[in-house]
Amino acid sequence: MSETIIRVRDVKKIYRMGAEDVYALRGITVDIKKGEYVSIMGPSGSGKSTLFNMIGGLDTPTEGDVSIEGYRLSELTPRQLAWVRCHKIGFIFQSFNLIPTMTALENVAIARIFYGLTPAQARRDAAKTLERVGLGERIHHLPSEVSGGQQQRIAIARALVNEPDIILADEPTGNLDLHTGEEIINLIGEMKANFGITVITATHDMKMLSASDSVVWINDGAIERIAKKGEIEIEIGSIDGSTLA
Repeated sequence: MSETIIRVRDVKKIYRMGAEDVYALRGITVDIKKGEYVSIMGPSGSGKSTLFNMIGGLDTPTEGDVSIEGYRLSELTPRQLAWVRCHKIGFIFQSFNLIPTMTALENVAIARIFYGLTPAQARRDAAKTLERVGLGERIHHLPSEVSGGQQQRIAIARALVNEPDIILADEPTGNLDLHTGEEIINLIGEMKANFGITVITATHDMKMLSASDSVVWINDGAIERIAKKGEIEIEIGSIDGSTLA
C-alpha cells in the first residue's frame, strides 16, 4: 500500500446562508493509499459525508483540490468526470438506491451498460458478480422480494461489476440490523482483500474499525485525528468515534 491513489489538499466547502458563511469543510488534507481500507468517522453534521462526496466527484470544493491517480477532479470536464465515476469508482449507499422495478440482475447490469457493454455482455457479468456476493439464486428477484441485507449485496455487486479501483460506501450498514451489518462489513473486507480495491466508508458504525487500515475522525469540518491499524483503540460506550481511549 505504498502508492497514493487519492490526494485531498486543503479542501474547503463553504455555503452562503444569508449574510453568513457556513463551513462544511475547513481545509481537509489527507492521502489515501492504493488498496487501503479507510473509515471516515464523526458525529452527524461533522462533514464526513461532504468529504465523501468530494472524493467521489459528486460535489466540488469551494477551495482546494481532490486528485485521483494524479488527475485533479476540478480540471476535468463533466464528460471526463462522468467517465471517472463510471470506470474508477463504485458507489454503495445507505438507502441502496436500487431501481424497484428492475430485478437484481438488471440493477447490476445497468452499470455495465453505462460502461459501454452490450446488454448480453452486461447480464453475463452481472450474474457472475451477483454469484460472488452470494446472490446467485436471487438474480431474478425484485428488490422488494429480498431482505435489506440482500438489497445491500445487490448494491455492492453493482459497485463491483465494473471492477473499479475505488469503492465509496456511505453508511453501508446504516439501515441494517447488527448481524446483517457485520456480514456486509465482512463482505466489503473480502472484496478489498481479494481484488486490491481501495475502500472508503463514511460511517457511524464502530464495527467498521475492525476492518479498517486507518480511520479519519472528523469534527466540525476538520480532521481531529488519523489512526492506523494497531493504533485504534475503542472505548466501551463510544458510539460515534469521537470518544477515544
